[in-house]
Amino acid sequence: MAFVAIYTIGRLNHPYDHPCSREFFQVGNEVYRQATKSGLIESFSPEGVAIPEETVEGKGSPILTLTVWRNPQSLYHFTYSGQHKQALQDKSKWIEPYPEKHLSYVVWWTEKVDDVSWIEAFKRYNYYIQHGSTAFAFDFKQPFDEKGDRFSLMEEF
Repeated sequence: MAFVAIYTIGRLNHPYDHPCSREFFQVGNEVYRQATKSGLIESFSPEGVAIPEETVEGKGSPILTLTVWRNPQSLYHFTYSGQHKQALQDKSKWIEPYPEKHLSYVVWWTEKVDDVSWIEAFKRYNYYIQHGSTAFAFDFKQPFDEKGDRFSLMEEF
């Protein structure tokens, strides 16, 4: 059984101790609780991870997530519903605007949760930046199934 991993990246608008950043982390804790009920299998801590400078330009502190999900449908549904959907709508309060052509996430298939790592996430992200959406690294607009064929997540809902 294959799973999907997603790596997300952004930068805070304000220092960690700013009220807006504290609100971001409070909301994030609630969103994480919802994720654990929505198909999230594993979450990897970004603590101590060396972030490649070219990953995202900006002044604020980087915010990274790396998670593994049961399938792309559960990930997509979680992303665009409930508290996470509201957080996406409010993100300009917390997260710097992305530079042109910056992608805030990348998704890929994995056979084993143990194969997911920060090194793999950076590799998939850089591949996506260079090659666009492929079966190796993709986004929700042009997803691929576990066999490497394109499919539409929008048709699933």
